[in-house]
Order: sequence, then C-alpha cells, then structure tokens
Amino acid sequence: MASREDKPLRAVNPDTDPEAAAAEESAPVGDDLSRRARLRKRGIYLLPNLITSGALFAGFYAIVAGMNGNFIAASLAIFVAMALDTADGRVARLTNTESQFGAEYDSLSDMVAFGVAPALVAFSWGLSNLGQVGWVVTFVYMACAALRLARFNTKGDNASFTGLASPSAAAIIACCVWVWQSYVGTAPGIVAASIMGAITATVGLLMVSHFAYYSPKLINFKGRVPFVTLVFVVLGLSIMMIDPPTVLLVLFTLYALSGPVQHGWKKMRAQRVARN
Repeated sequence: MASREDKPLRAVNPDTDPEAAAAEESAPVGDDLSRRARLRKRGIYLLPNLITSGALFAGFYAIVAGMNGNFIAASLAIFVAMALDTADGRVARLTNTESQFGAEYDSLSDMVAFGVAPALVAFSWGLSNLGQVGWVVTFVYMACAALRLARFNTKGDNASFTGLASPSAAAIIACCVWVWQSYVGTAPGIVAASIMGAITATVGLLMVSHFAYYSPKLINFKGRVPFVTLVFVVLGLSIMMIDPPTVLLVLFTLYALSGPVQHGWKKMRAQRVARN
C-alpha cells in the first residue's frame, strides 16, 4: 500500500482550482504573510500603470481631436502622451514597481500614442488630399512605429537608441501640424500635403533604421551638475516659450538628423584613417 509520501505531487493554481482557493482562504494565520505575497504577485502595480493609462488616453484624444479638425489640440495631446510616457518609466524605477505587465502595457500605449495617433492626425490634416498615396504613407509610418517598438522590446536599447525613437518621430509630425495651424490656418494644398507626406515617410523610415541616437535615459537627474547648466536650462525654456511649436520642431528635427549625421561622420573618419 502506497504511503502518502509516495503519491506524486500535483501542481495547483488557486486562480483555476476552487479547492486550492478554498484551502488558501482557510490557511492558518501563520501562513497569512505567504498568502499575501502570492496575491501581490498575481496583482499589478497601480501608479505606473495609471500613468500609462493617461498616456493611452492622450493618444486616443489626439485621434478624436484630429478627426474633428482640432489639430492644435491633437498635437498638444501627443506631447502630453510623451510627458506621461517619460514619467511612467521613471516612476516605476524610483518606486521599484517595474514589471513585465507594465512594460507590455507601455508598449501598447506607445503604439497608439506615437504610432496610430500621429499618422491619423497627419492624414486628417492633409495627407488625405494625396489620395491613395496618403493612405500608403500613413500605413508606412504606422508599420515602422510598430516594428520600432517590437525591436525595442526584444533588444532593449539603453545606452543608445537604434533608430529614431517613436516619441520623437511623433513629435516631428505633431510640430509640423501645429506650426501650420498656428501660422497659416487654412486647409493645406497638394504641395503642403506632399511635403508632409515626405516628412512622415522619412521619420517612419528613420525609426527602423540602424542609426544610433543619444538616449535620454543616460541623463542622471540625481547627480550634481555645474551651476551654469541650470542657467542654460532656464534660458532654453525661456526661448521655447517665445514660439513653442517652431522651437520644438527645430529641436526634434535636429535630433532626428543627428543619427544620419553622426553615422556619416564616423564613416568619413574611418575612411580617412584607412587611407593613412
């Protein structure tokens, strides 16, 4: 006759096994701490995922505002999503609440806020005037954003970004629409829509390129910096307040160009060293 110890152990899951769940609820008081630990593992962290939900809502609002013709509000919503996307990661690291669920949720939120929203805002703004070409350009941008996010999830860029980050690409599109609405205000013609289509396709391809970009994650906000650094930051914010859409467009465009320029410079230096 087999003893109790000879019987094979069966793995139980309290989420799917009613008997295991009942046994867990009726466990002695001494096992209360371990039961709470298991419950915490099955839950999610509220604060960082709440911020991610805010970024997701900002992206959704940008889509709705763009479809209704409120292009400045749509552009601002994309920048709000950028701010929240930066905040959720830092909050998760500072509070030690990083999780795989949060990473996947953040990626899905980025796809909506920086992939779908900018493309549809640009299409509603003027790319629809290009007919089928506008559809193709919009899809190319969204597909490149999805591929960029998938590559980031598998490789995990930290020291530098491989390809233009999707928030920066979305910021360029949002700034272009914002500048046009602020200084022109009329419906764009074929020429303006064609230029916007070229910009949309270019930033989309830069996202899936192999150009190396500086990662803002390398900025250490806890470390000490020279006093003049704070002066330059205040001066930069003051200049940006003079004309926010134009200044932001220039800054993000320079950042987008920094990858190809740096790659070309390194290639030229390598060829010069090879000749010598």
